[in-house]
Amino acid sequence: MAQMQEDRRAAYLAKTRREIVALVGRGVRMVGNALSSVCLVKGDLSDAERTGAPLLGGPDGTALRASLTALGYAPEDWCGLAAVDEGGRALDAELLRLAVVTLDPDTLIVCDETAAAALREALADELVGLPDIHQSMLEAGLVVDVLGMRVLNLGGFAAALGEEAQKQLMWARLKQLPPLGEPY
Repeated sequence: MAQMQEDRRAAYLAKTRREIVALVGRGVRMVGNALSSVCLVKGDLSDAERTGAPLLGGPDGTALRASLTALGYAPEDWCGLAAVDEGGRALDAELLRLAVVTLDPDTLIVCDETAAAALREALADELVGLPDIHQSMLEAGLVVDVLGMRVLNLGGFAAALGEEAQKQLMWARLKQLPPLGEPY
């Protein structure tokens, strides 16, 4: 029994590894733990990120990881996904959708408007069916349920770091996403 469970676990990991490698091969930039419950989606890359620095390796990533830890998430329980390619162009909607469903997080945190616009296109079929136009547009500050994920558009996290009132607004938005408990 234990061997069968171990074999199944190894098969799942191998499948996930192949899917991630295929996404990277198609130009998707990711960082962190691919099996995380939280995925941070960023579209407005810093100059350093555009020239090869790790995604979310700057002050915004540090602040987001610290915020998640303060909310009760394990320090390694996050991954990052760029909604744009290395040239800053939005990923093809189908490719971005594939990346999101491959990572399959419980919570998707949208860091900026560029990422929100890309996700609006990638998740258009689901968003159009939501009961409220503000939810359908992934309006900043609203938690929306899409494909079984909690989705929150922060509305410009990196830009907010320079102003205390905006940092407090971002914190208030993030507090809407405490870690989920066990499913039973």
